[in-house]
Amino acid sequence: MNQSLGFEQVVESDRALWRIETAGAGPQGSLPLTAEMLIERPSGDIFGLTQNAGMGWDPRELGRPQFLMLSTQGGIRAPDGRPIALGYHTGHWEIGLLMQAAAEELAKLECLPFAAFCSDPCDGRTQGTVGMYDSLAYRNDAATVFRRLARSLPTRRGVLGVATCDKGLPAMMMALAAMRELPCVLVPGGVTLPARGAEDAGKVQSIGARFAQGELTLEQAADLGCRACGSPGGGCQFLGTAATSQVIGEALGLSLPHSALAPSGQPIWTDMARRSARALVALARQGTGVRDIVTDAAVANAMVVHAAFGGSTNLILHLPAIAHAAGLRRPTIDDWVAVNHRVPRLVDTLPNGPHPTVRAFLAGGVPEVMLHLRRLGLLDLDVLTVSGERLGRVLDWWEASERRQALRHRLGEADGVDPDDVIMDPDRARARGLTSTVTFPRGNLAPEGSVIKSTAIDPSVVDADGVYRKVGPARVFTRERDAIAAIKNRGPEGIKAGDVLVLICRGPMGAGMEEIFQITTALRHLSFGKHVAVLTDARFSGVSTGACIGHIGPEALLGGPIGRVQEGDQIQIVIDRLRLTGSIDLVGHGSERFGPEEGARVLASRPPRPDLAPDPDLPADTRLWAALQQVGGGTWGGCVYDVDAIVAALTQRRE
Repeated sequence: MNQSLGFEQVVESDRALWRIETAGAGPQGSLPLTAEMLIERPSGDIFGLTQNAGMGWDPRELGRPQFLMLSTQGGIRAPDGRPIALGYHTGHWEIGLLMQAAAEELAKLECLPFAAFCSDPCDGRTQGTVGMYDSLAYRNDAATVFRRLARSLPTRRGVLGVATCDKGLPAMMMALAAMRELPCVLVPGGVTLPARGAEDAGKVQSIGARFAQGELTLEQAADLGCRACGSPGGGCQFLGTAATSQVIGEALGLSLPHSALAPSGQPIWTDMARRSARALVALARQGTGVRDIVTDAAVANAMVVHAAFGGSTNLILHLPAIAHAAGLRRPTIDDWVAVNHRVPRLVDTLPNGPHPTVRAFLAGGVPEVMLHLRRLGLLDLDVLTVSGERLGRVLDWWEASERRQALRHRLGEADGVDPDDVIMDPDRARARGLTSTVTFPRGNLAPEGSVIKSTAIDPSVVDADGVYRKVGPARVFTRERDAIAAIKNRGPEGIKAGDVLVLICRGPMGAGMEEIFQITTALRHLSFGKHVAVLTDARFSGVSTGACIGHIGPEALLGGPIGRVQEGDQIQIVIDRLRLTGSIDLVGHGSERFGPEEGARVLASRPPRPDLAPDPDLPADTRLWAALQQVGGGTWGGCVYDVDAIVAALTQRRE
């Protein structure tokens, strides 16, 4: 940036560029038209053929069946992999290669491939910034764009959706689920590899807090921050929202068996894209639409698989949204509670266990987990998948497949890891102390409920009976930047062991329901962090761990009692990780103690805090999203746009 760029360097150009051609020869050949097409077909169909020829496709092949590929691709990548312009994250950096492989396969099958794109943000990149206020709202917008793109190619016979990460992949699934009659196949973008001798992309996000607390040197932070990604493409190496969404897509039957969590850029990954293209063409020939695959039974299976993997709590927002897009009943808190009560966690991956997600893929991925779930009688085996076969037949194939045996052997050969230590049977999982995933605490601070990934509470602070118990003083913040500053502060005003950090005004109405992963990862990786609990009306990254309770409802700005908590209030937290029950209650102030019932009366008698307000930087776009999703059922309804409910509310207001 030292070179001076003056006016002449900006406006002047080489004289040779000024010789401009004013007409061209046009494509050779003729369109494959018939009299019937010219008389009966809309002009748009005919003009589309003109455009296809104009872009250079052989006119003789323009009568082929047309298939659309939608993608979240980002960045500009040279053929040798060098970045020409960076994307936002590794998750969308390489998926153009999947698109290319699928397009080439469609062409081999004598089809005509089309491609369109709507890129996605990186939740890690926007942590602690105003960019996070757009994160969840983006999901709805992107789903709308994908649907509009699909409808804007009226001649497509089916849609292939390629996506990887936290919001782009749920958006893609919402869009595909809404296609109903059209055949659709989801191609997950896979995972990045762990880097040898380095931290994973989740832990490395805590280097700022660890440096501030004197637990890392500047040189260590710089080194670790550089080396977290072992390959240039794919979602992060842990079972966060990106990886969990891939798992859910396959569990719904929208992806081919053993496609979630494939290592980005490797031959097995591009092979998956080619086979997905074949599957899409086969579904179109059979007349199988996505409505035949994404059913109530498929959604129930996805919830079961989510629990068995110990997946991200963000899917409690995304799976109901996918069901809503498909015209199905949205899962409720009671449904999630029931599933987590009966389904054991079987997968021991980051952030809850030691293994990166590529090991879960090699150990057998989703179909391997489903084999265990089938033996427990927890799956509907009659659901149809995009393979063209029902789930029971798919699992029969997987159990006897050479692919399964070879990849499980490869895990032992490459990493010295027993695949049965990554994906366990129920007895081994129980013996290793794996507990079910999610608990939904209520109490006088969360009358509508809240969410905690209870399996991720540090076992050393859990009592012998499997219950986490804590009473501590509230440290209240209405801005995330103030909370993270207190965590980094080593002085008397800083967060200390025993505190309960209460962060409010960060729900949909206050901050677009931002993720506060910079807070949870700091506490996870600071020496005293396991002795601090977090309560918030915001949400967490899928890689968050610890005693962190989010989605508290009602949120502070909708009159929730969490908006009446005062500095120094005594907060009681009880989470039974075995029975999956829990509560969060005001039980005192300062040295005064009282029970939860009295706490409820105290909260009801208090006015809301005077500092409650939406974030001043909350974009108008996100304010609109927050208002619309609230009418559509709010957080527990998946933050969707329920058009009928919105129209009814507007009509009632006019009357």
